[in-house]
Amino acid sequence: MKIILKLLAGMIAGILIGLYTPDWTIRSLLTVYEAIGQLIKFTIPLIILFYITNGIASLPSNSGKLLGRTVAFSYGSTLLAGILAFLVASVVLPMLAPVAAEVGHESMAHTAFIKLEVPPLFGVISGLVAAFIFGIGISATRSEGLKNIFAQGCTIIEGLLSKVIIPLLPLYIAGVFAAMAADGSVFTTLQAFGKVLVLVVIMHWVWLSALFIVTGILNGRSPIELIRAMMPAYFTALGTMSSAATIPVTLRSVKAAKVREPIANFVVPLCANIHLSGSTITLVTCTSAVMLMTSGVGIPSLGAMLPFIMMLGIIMIAAPGAPGGAVMSAIGLLTSMLGFNESQVALMIALYLAQDSFGTATNVTGDGVIAIWMDRFFGKQIEDAA
Repeated sequence: MKIILKLLAGMIAGILIGLYTPDWTIRSLLTVYEAIGQLIKFTIPLIILFYITNGIASLPSNSGKLLGRTVAFSYGSTLLAGILAFLVASVVLPMLAPVAAEVGHESMAHTAFIKLEVPPLFGVISGLVAAFIFGIGISATRSEGLKNIFAQGCTIIEGLLSKVIIPLLPLYIAGVFAAMAADGSVFTTLQAFGKVLVLVVIMHWVWLSALFIVTGILNGRSPIELIRAMMPAYFTALGTMSSAATIPVTLRSVKAAKVREPIANFVVPLCANIHLSGSTITLVTCTSAVMLMTSGVGIPSLGAMLPFIMMLGIIMIAAPGAPGGAVMSAIGLLTSMLGFNESQVALMIALYLAQDSFGTATNVTGDGVIAIWMDRFFGKQIEDAA
């Protein structure tokens, strides 16, 4: 809630500055906005390299089929959620926000006093390839030294996110809203924002309902009982905004859904890092909304968006535990694959953080579905082996 309140305060402050203050005030705020944007751009490849490497290197190597099946189900769930979210968004969003509002237009009336250029050490795709090479290599060679280096790198990047970048986001958001207020497009954008956020939350609930209904029917279980068992995890995630922080409650909820303890203990911590269906629904919907509201862009076809959705499922492996980690991990794809500029990225961050708790709650509740399926496939086998 603190992050959301600060985000709202940043929006309001930016609008007031854009509407009622002189030009030099707006340009000063935009200078700060530019500096924060460069820091975010520089950090994104490091997030991808350290977190994905650490995530792959930390996967248990002696779990065989259970590990492979869990990863496949998690990625399949994330991919399907993203595709369905795009199909719904492409139909519904033009009815909710039909006006192109010059969102994220580079030719703003006001510009920063100084434009800083801080190029990243390497590109997003280079970071992703390197992460898989190092992650798989560390897992294969069992190199504890390299594993510790990447784990410590994750700690440093998480500190940068939680201590510097996340606290600065209200200023970053204020900058783009000040520019939009000065340009006259802010109120159209805000009206569309509210509609998009309502649509995202509804899609989360519909997705979870579909998951539990199908899972319950195919496993001979009551969907209502399964949902009831997972509700403590859902509401806890609303407060923590972190899948990792919710793991203890998620474990208890999964076991209450009659999943065997060894399966629950394996699947829940793993899925907390690799199963982000709720975050994917949010990112795909918000991406579509920002593109729709950007003059001259519009929502692309499914064929054009599918590579982005597929990469999104990979890029968010082991997304940081800090609030907003998924959108930070996705920024590289937004800029490299979809051509988002800094203003569009700022709007994506604002939209995502406004509902982060609901996306996280959907992630952890969906983990229960993965655990139920893994219990069906491997539960008796592990129980007999024990």
